[in-house]
Amino acid sequence: MEAFGALAAMAGAAFVAATLLPAQSEAVFVGLLAAKSVDPLALFLTASLANTAGSILNWWLGRLIARHGVDRLPARLRPDPKRFVQAQDLFARFGWPSLLFAWLPLVGDPLTFAAGTLNYPFWRFTVLVLIGKAGRYAALWAGWASLA
Repeated sequence: MEAFGALAAMAGAAFVAATLLPAQSEAVFVGLLAAKSVDPLALFLTASLANTAGSILNWWLGRLIARHGVDRLPARLRPDPKRFVQAQDLFARFGWPSLLFAWLPLVGDPLTFAAGTLNYPFWRFTVLVLIGKAGRYAALWAGWASLA
């Protein structure tokens, strides 16, 4: 039961961290690795999938905005206009490879939102974002393992 709670906490932190809401999941991931209360592979998979699911929510919100306009979103879910323009510029300049960096602070979440507004294909989006986000958690895991 303890492992389930740890994985649920990781899933919640990773999901919220990937949305347009301000949050981080790296400390939770490393903390749970250090606590050794859950299998590291299960933790890695949970974090990667939940973080990707949060980005899918951004993509979906972007699609809604493309159809209905930003004013239809609650104020808390609206992207910061400056970061959104930066994300659109980044996506326009670098295209699909930029989605591999959706884990980056400040521009990553608006980038996934921008992909939705531009109707980037869902399955390609999901695979690219998952690769980038899993790569980030893998790097954290490897870094922690080298210190442990």
